[in-house]
Formats: sequence, C-alpha cells, structure tokens
Amino acid sequence: MQFIVRDRLLIMWIDTHCHLDALEFDTDRDAVVARARGAGVHMMVLPAVDVGGFGRVRDCAHRYGYAYALGIHPLAVSSAKAIDLEQLRHAAQRACSDPRFVAVGEIGLDYSSGAPPIEIQEPFYREQLRIALELKLPVILHVRRSADRLLYYLRRVGVIGGIAHAFNGSAVQAQGFLDLGMRLGFGGSATYDGSRRIRRFAAELPPEAIVLETDAPDIPPQWLRADDGARRNEPCELARVAAVIATLRGISLQELAAMTGRNALLALPRLGELGTAVA
Repeated sequence: MQFIVRDRLLIMWIDTHCHLDALEFDTDRDAVVARARGAGVHMMVLPAVDVGGFGRVRDCAHRYGYAYALGIHPLAVSSAKAIDLEQLRHAAQRACSDPRFVAVGEIGLDYSSGAPPIEIQEPFYREQLRIALELKLPVILHVRRSADRLLYYLRRVGVIGGIAHAFNGSAVQAQGFLDLGMRLGFGGSATYDGSRRIRRFAAELPPEAIVLETDAPDIPPQWLRADDGARRNEPCELARVAAVIATLRGISLQELAAMTGRNALLALPRLGELGTAVA
C-alpha cells in the first residue's frame, strides 16, 4: 500500500510485533506513535506477555487504532499460575468479538540461560496452543533456541497459522514453520553485519515467508547500538529495517511493502477486518 504525500511516495508498513504498551514508552507514547506514522508504519500488532497486561495492550490498540494479541510469554510463566490459563481462555473468548484482537500471543518456548524451567514452560505453551485451536486463531510465537520443540507441539496440537517472531533457526526449521502455514518475523537483527544466517534467510527465503517487525522497545537495529549500550527501539525504525531487507533481496521498497503486507494479512487474517490493505 502506498500514498503520495506532499509530492513524495509514502510506503505503508505493518509492524507485526511491537510492545507499544511497554513501560519504556509511558513518557512519550503519543510521540512514538507520531514518529511511526510519519515513517509509514500504519499498523502494529501489540502482543501481551502476561495476564496482568491484557487490559493494557487492548486499551493501547484501541487508543491508536492498532491490533493486539493475548497470551502468556514463556519468560513470564515462572510467576504465572494454572488459573492464568483459564483467564486467558475467557479473555480470548470475550475478545473474539473485538475486531482488533487478532491472535494468541506472545507465547512459545525460551531455552536460553536463565529462562524458567522447561517443565514449567512446555505445559503453558501446549495449553495456549489448544486455546488458539479452540478459538480458530493464529499464534504469535516466541522462538529462542527452541524451534524444534515448538514445531513438535505445533504438529501435535495443530495450528491455524501465525508468525514465528524473531526467527533465528536453521533452514530445516524455517521450512518446518512454513509447512505449517506460519510466517517468519524479521526485524532489527537483520541489520547487523554479523547476523549472517538471519541476513541470508532475509535474502533467500521465498516471498511468502517473511513479515516485518521491530519488537520495540527491544531488538534495536544496528544504528541504535553504540559502545555504551543500545538506545530504545521504536516502531518508526521499521522503515529503515525494511530498506535493509529490500537491499538484501534486491527488490524495491514498494515490492517489499506489498509482499510483507500481504503475508501479514495471511498470517493474521483478522487484520483484514480492520481495513488494512496492501497493493
């Protein structure tokens, strides 16, 4: 999708993963949204990370005209209880009447050092997949050193589709997600010269595989990092991230916007009900 604004072409982007509700944006959220819109980011998907944040992501999506997902993040399960799964089920059932509710997420598995024990994470992931299947909703997956196990449960429980956020697995794992109708999220990591595998995937995966994301305020692109640390990531950075990926693929920004926008609507079909369009 594209518009002519003041004699210049403004390409419209979809950020499929942004934590706009995060506390890091509390002091200037309106300005963050204004900068994103100025950069052509006309739609964002805001995934919840715990039950306590469900109302916050919903209210944020409604305030700014975006979309949201409800789920329990794998790094949050150590403080969650079994009743939280029932709260998710009831909240998701109620939210199905809300066109801005598009998926169950952010859910998944995280096998990095310091993450909650696997025996706690996996039951939460499995049950959230079941909730998504019951409600015929796609999922937004957190993937960190866990792709094989994520795929195991996706095949065992079933999946409507969705997005594997911040994908950084193998070619075989990438194909496993694609075979299940999932799309793969690419963002700031693809801008790093040292991220060779991610950049190769961004360049070579088939057109139907890729969606764009920022994960703001996390995963800042290369230009926001310095020797003294990283600055806060924002959804406005999606346009520059997209320019990097378009260069890697050897296509125009217009082509990338159309391709990734179409993929976002296929991954999260309820986005289409919000009037989100692509060329």
